[in-house]
Amino acid sequence: MQSPLSRRAFTAALLTAPLLAPMASTSAAAVDGESESRSESRSKGLGPALASRLDTAVEDVRVRAGIPGVVVGLWLPGQGSYVRATGVADTADRKPMTADLFTRIGSETKTFTVTALLKLVDDHRVGLDDPICAYVDGVPNGDLITLRQLAEMRSGLFPYSADPDFAQALLSNPSRSFTSQEVLAYGFKHCNTFAPGEEFQYCNSNLILLGLVIEKVSGLDLIDFIHQRVLRPARLHHTLFPRGAEFPAPHPRGYTNQTLSGEVEDSTQWNPSWAWAAGAMISNLRDLRRWAEILATGALLSPQTQRERLKLLPTGFPGTSYGLGIFETGGWIGHNGSIPGYQSVTVYLPARKATLVILTNTDVGFQGQEPSSLLARAITGIATPDNVYDGTVPPS
Repeated sequence: MQSPLSRRAFTAALLTAPLLAPMASTSAAAVDGESESRSESRSKGLGPALASRLDTAVEDVRVRAGIPGVVVGLWLPGQGSYVRATGVADTADRKPMTADLFTRIGSETKTFTVTALLKLVDDHRVGLDDPICAYVDGVPNGDLITLRQLAEMRSGLFPYSADPDFAQALLSNPSRSFTSQEVLAYGFKHCNTFAPGEEFQYCNSNLILLGLVIEKVSGLDLIDFIHQRVLRPARLHHTLFPRGAEFPAPHPRGYTNQTLSGEVEDSTQWNPSWAWAAGAMISNLRDLRRWAEILATGALLSPQTQRERLKLLPTGFPGTSYGLGIFETGGWIGHNGSIPGYQSVTVYLPARKATLVILTNTDVGFQGQEPSSLLARAITGIATPDNVYDGTVPPS
């Protein structure tokens, strides 16, 4: 097994959080050896020329990158909308990808966890500049690391998912259930990587700790708190935080090469408990469209707290900045997600009140690029050329 990393660091500057470093350049097409396309496409008001260009771009990326299935939703107020599902949801039975499927959204979970934390800020029950040691014992430098630094990825904590023993434990038994204490222990056995606030480093350990803060302060299970204080008021009826490997139907099969062998495998039923507050949630196109605007505009928060969330700081990757569980690139605000077998992008463009959602049933990269990154760049390059998502940052 290759030396694991906490993520494919900002591949094309996107904030996905895969478990391991890229394997050999195995395409997801290797799962079935076919590039057959079955598509469902709807556009309203965009005009046939623009819709056709988007169709061509999406299908070109899907085939070149060997992505089994893709769902895209693009909404441009005053201009029209575009929804496309192409490829297959299951490479074995060739069931087509459709726009109504549930999918794992990986690190987009962070947007829900941080929103839950900010609800407690609005309730005056926590302060962003409180030290984590006030809520959780045993955190290295816990007296110096604030909740704000955890949310903005500037804690300096070692990412548990970068620990080789963790990767071995997960990939040896992907159905295993992990507790938050178990995953944090993999990271806490390492020295911190820098002093709090000095740098940006994407780290799932940060979000696990914020999940524990929410539980301690609220007295509720994190899943229940997010359901009651975030999902319900946002009217997201097709978004959930699973307690185990449960996955509502209909859903696509997921394909990953984050495996012990490096070969592509079906990861549909892998247990996402290891990602918990950092990456375990499930949603669909319709709910993510709604969430994109709620997240970017702060509809669930006070204006003051939303301003805190949107204090975007440099990441070290030109063109991309990060706030409290949210990023900005090319004018687009939101987050993306990656978990073995699935990737997603959910972003909002305030300048045009536009929304883009992308879902794929693979996280296998193509020439060092994430599938979701390739699609987002191609789509925005056509639809919003003045605001190209991840348009200027080379892959790392």
